[in-house]
Amino acid sequence: MSSDAQASPEQQEPGPKIQIYSTSATGVSPFWRDKYEREAKKYWDIFYKRHQDKFFKDRHYLDKEWGHYFSGAGKRIILEVGCGAGNTIFPLVATYPDVFVHACDFSPRAVNLVKMHKDFKENQISPFVCDLTIDDLNRQIPPSSIDIVTMIFVLSAVSPEKMHLVLQNIRRVLKPKGHVLFRDYATGDLAQERLTCKDQMISENFYVRGDGTRAFYFSNEFLASLFKDNGFDVKEIGLCCKQVENRSRELVMNRRWVQAVFCPSDSEDLSSSNHASTEVDLPSQENTESNISLKASKEPVENIEVDMSEGVAADVFGISSSVDNELKTIQVSLNEENFSIRVLSGEYQHTCKSTGLMLWESAQMMASILAQNPNIVSGKKVLELGCGCGGICSMVAVRSADLVVATDGDKKTIDLLMQNVASNIAPPFLDKLIVKSLEWGNRGHIEAVKEVNDKGFNIIIGTDVTYIPEAILPLFATARELISTNRGDEEDQASALILCHVFRRVDEPSILSAASRYGFQLVERWPVGISGNSSQGVVGSWFAESGIDKYTFSKALSIMYFQIE
Repeated sequence: MSSDAQASPEQQEPGPKIQIYSTSATGVSPFWRDKYEREAKKYWDIFYKRHQDKFFKDRHYLDKEWGHYFSGAGKRIILEVGCGAGNTIFPLVATYPDVFVHACDFSPRAVNLVKMHKDFKENQISPFVCDLTIDDLNRQIPPSSIDIVTMIFVLSAVSPEKMHLVLQNIRRVLKPKGHVLFRDYATGDLAQERLTCKDQMISENFYVRGDGTRAFYFSNEFLASLFKDNGFDVKEIGLCCKQVENRSRELVMNRRWVQAVFCPSDSEDLSSSNHASTEVDLPSQENTESNISLKASKEPVENIEVDMSEGVAADVFGISSSVDNELKTIQVSLNEENFSIRVLSGEYQHTCKSTGLMLWESAQMMASILAQNPNIVSGKKVLELGCGCGGICSMVAVRSADLVVATDGDKKTIDLLMQNVASNIAPPFLDKLIVKSLEWGNRGHIEAVKEVNDKGFNIIIGTDVTYIPEAILPLFATARELISTNRGDEEDQASALILCHVFRRVDEPSILSAASRYGFQLVERWPVGISGNSSQGVVGSWFAESGIDKYTFSKALSIMYFQIE
């Protein structure tokens, strides 16, 4: 680096490294909380599209736990709330062929899975789509006509603020002497601990999983109070715990759930000695004095049916939770060259803590420009900042450049980037493309990049790297440290920093202020040129001379072309 590049104290100190995702327990942002609530049906529909009826085991334990509620004189009319793919329904009708089941779910795909099941019979099962927080059950079911409501791992998927709507809805169709059979997640379950560590809390005891579905974890006190406030008495309630051991992985996992029976508070069928304040014996539980003592049963994970409705492998046991299982391959064609890029599937992008596991439109646009205008990087040394897993700009640039260094600050992104580079680039180009970790402002990372090229880079590219306000200063400070300060004879041959992005949380004045602080001058912006050298400008010529149709891309995309002042 030249001496004048070291003259400014600001340029010597690029600032602290930026953690794009906070490690503090800040939880889910209000924007995403609203999105998960608004699109809850969509996320569950995607879930059933992905897993079909292969995710949950059939719940044969209902007969063991609650058989006396289903047997006896008369035909029982059952309402299965949140029927899913039918894992509760079909074991019930097989064991009790005289029952009739109304089955509802707010995922149309789940209801279709029930109808397509090999054991589905219209004279036994009536499935229908229903959102119990909005839709009136009485439109499908006569008032006070249901003997038993089964709620198996379903209320946890509802926002706590709307749970009362569900209970009031089922209360209207339940007979005065009917019962609600309930099983759901309990506080302290291993899955809750894992979600807490991932900083995915929406509100107290309420979390979002990696696929956008949500789970609430109940305490006995909260659950009892919730039902009492909505016209039910507690007939049975208990905390269940199983300690599951995976010997091959040397893991011991505590699974906890609450199991309960409720009945309408105006029912006269309250003769059972188990009333609201009594805790009763359930599997994996025993009463000692006034407290429940949890009885742990250690069994190999492959032989035990815990029946928890999260991805047991992904969210709980970690057996197959690598990002590999959440990836998809997209095809990108640029100037008659085809690239196969592995990226994170759309349903996982919203909760992923990695910052570059997808391919943004800005990267595709900049890659198209480089493919059609190889002179931009021809014979030059190129650095890509925050290139993400695709590294598409770097892979295009290496065809013409002398050297390309593709960087990102996220480890998972770097791992996937290296896979994508290896599968798309062959020698001799592969020898000129180097992948490095680079957190902006990280002195060790900056020095490691300088070891690859101590002369500085002629072209630095960043696509969609301006959306975190706290990262803007470190971005420009790092670029200033790594850009070449040797000027060519012509202005457009001087070293340049090219940013392509959609303006989001950081506006243009903020970017320009940070740029000026570290000696960068905005020479041109697209789509509105500001250069006085030509009516078209450098960036404008990229589109005019190559024939790229700028209308192929989003109108919100912007390019900012900087040079050293």
